[in-house]
Amino acid sequence: MSNCSSVEQPQALMLGEIYHAKDVFDRLCKSCCVKQITNGTRGQFLDDCGSGTYNNVVAIARNIDSIQFTGLFDSELIAKLPSSVKFICHNGAGYDQIDVKACIERGILVSNTPFVVNDATADTAMLLLLAALRRAWIPQSAVRNGLWDNTRPFGRDPKGLTLGILGLGGIGSAVAKRAAPFGLKLQYHNQSPARASVMSRLNLGDNEPKYVTFEELLRTSDIISVHVPLSARTRHLIGKKEIEMMKENIIIINTARGLIIDENALVEGLERGKIWSVGLDVFEQEPEIHPGLIKNENAILLPHIGTATIDTRKCMEVTMLDNVKNGLFHKQLLTPVPEHAQTAR
Repeated sequence: MSNCSSVEQPQALMLGEIYHAKDVFDRLCKSCCVKQITNGTRGQFLDDCGSGTYNNVVAIARNIDSIQFTGLFDSELIAKLPSSVKFICHNGAGYDQIDVKACIERGILVSNTPFVVNDATADTAMLLLLAALRRAWIPQSAVRNGLWDNTRPFGRDPKGLTLGILGLGGIGSAVAKRAAPFGLKLQYHNQSPARASVMSRLNLGDNEPKYVTFEELLRTSDIISVHVPLSARTRHLIGKKEIEMMKENIIIINTARGLIIDENALVEGLERGKIWSVGLDVFEQEPEIHPGLIKNENAILLPHIGTATIDTRKCMEVTMLDNVKNGLFHKQLLTPVPEHAQTAR
């Protein structure tokens, strides 16, 4: 699809469908030239990039589902983009599908959709946390099979347990605010302690999250909730060695990225009882799920629905499209990824 009246005018390229912010997309299409692709193959997309089809494209917007016909925005694809491309606007808080280093080398700025995903993802983390505490899959599956009290296990109360938040960013902070009223004691680990302004916004008084080292968080938490971005540093950040450091009957929640946890180690810990239960919205090889997780009744599993509400998905699309518009008309992005700030220093 294209609304372009002249190939000479600056263009935006929309990769994937707009499902919720159709009104915003329509306004963008009226204000500038927009091409849209909703199907195809990676090979075709690379060929089109090389043939001059997108030579006047300045900003690219991409929904996550566009990976089905473009593949990853890796160094190979980035190298094929026309020199006119200055902005890539990603619909998602996590942007590990994009090689930002390769973009920086070509003078391309990348944006994501932080902030707007915080509440929905934190709600999902709390849903998983409470369900994991009660090992909720066991009674739920039992009652669906016509069974009652004799199959219902005892769960655990959150009050008095220590929640270790791995990554006190936007989502981790939103989890802390939701967890505090349940009586959970809060601690966290970042690469460095959170700024005083972050703690002030949390406004949790005596239950302000305590900064601890990574090892201390592993050794002293009753529940660990993962909220760090995926990078070379965090890939398999939690593996067999780290699980061994944890308390007996540890509960692990992950709404970040599946590759942050070694699933083989996770399954092994579940099977031998070291891990009480897990609550997972993300997996190493999505959409494939480790068979050891599927069959384990102490695993609460969701199919990566952390931001899957109508309200949040619309906000994400609006943020992506606003970045496109700002890039085209003001030559800058509203929510550039942190790597660009680091490069500018």
